[in-house]
Amino acid sequence: MGLPESTAAPHAVGILLAAGAGRRYGKPKVLVDGWLDIAVDALRAGGCADVVVVLGAARVAAPPGATTVMEPRWRDGLSASVRAGLRQADRLRADYAALHVIDTPDVGPAVVARVLDRAIASPSGLARASFGGRPGHPVVVARRHWSGVLDRIAGDQGAGAYLRTRNDVEIVDCADLAGGRDIDEP
Repeated sequence: MGLPESTAAPHAVGILLAAGAGRRYGKPKVLVDGWLDIAVDALRAGGCADVVVVLGAARVAAPPGATTVMEPRWRDGLSASVRAGLRQADRLRADYAALHVIDTPDVGPAVVARVLDRAIASPSGLARASFGGRPGHPVVVARRHWSGVLDRIAGDQGAGAYLRTRNDVEIVDCADLAGGRDIDEP
């Protein structure tokens, strides 16, 4: 008699990349009223068991249901935040990491759930939101790809540097749910 198959859902951790100074915006975007709560809620309600907020230029309290990680090397660019987030996801023993950004406040739980579900169902374990043919966030990466992501990222290059080397990334159209546009100016 064999062991019963596990029916537990994969453990997904949402990683909110919110460490930047928001120079073009005029202040760190994590300080924009409401954006932090919106993004954390999108990750949590979209299926992430844990949510990690990576901070750097500004310190804020974590909203309910999230923890913060301070990245002292945030000035090195997006790659420093991705590294910090994946380290924390590793500590939490996640199977998947859903990378999301603070400056897309119209991306809600339905977008996160659609992309996360596609990554989990895909043999590759990789999925990225798309909005009318334009790549966006969230990006979901299965644990087995984390070392590849970490090997490829540098400066302001995030997981996209790794995803561009792959031909098995699920592109998930979410234009019916959100615009997904980064807001860089007030």
